[in-house]
Amino acid sequence: MSRVRSFHCAAILMAGWLSAGCGYSVGHEETFRTENANNDRIRTVAVDIFESKEFRRGLELQLAEALAKRIESETPFKLAKKERADTLITGVIREVRQSTIGRDFRTVRPRETTCTVVLSFQWKDLRTGEVLLDRPTYVQTVDYVRPLGEDFYHASQRVMDRLSERMIEEMYTANW
Repeated sequence: MSRVRSFHCAAILMAGWLSAGCGYSVGHEETFRTENANNDRIRTVAVDIFESKEFRRGLELQLAEALAKRIESETPFKLAKKERADTLITGVIREVRQSTIGRDFRTVRPRETTCTVVLSFQWKDLRTGEVLLDRPTYVQTVDYVRPLGEDFYHASQRVMDRLSERMIEEMYTANW
């Protein structure tokens, strides 16, 4: 009988553990501050296409798309056109670097490479002119392995996705 009881207790504990979740909440309003200094509610965000000081084109579009998707899915804000938005995110891609981490011993070709993007961005309340968030230097690096078929395009997608993720985290944690 004790075997059945211990199995039953273990099953109840396991069910409780599985139903506890991981601390995620459904409503983002509880985690994001949604009012400016004047207690005006922020409802909409416009994402401007970032300027680029780089020769490589298209990176600014990748970043704008990744950022827009994250704002829609992970914040209480809605996307809007610049003319109708409460706030605006702007920025400049300052530099893109590629560096070789390791080489193939036989061919001396790059085996593992890094892609680093340096940018600056600003989040501004268009109604009051208040700068909610200003990051003059923001750096993100990802690695990619060429023999596995990864190239700069794959790395740039990952680095822009990671940058947009971190920018949303900044919007969440910044003391504005």
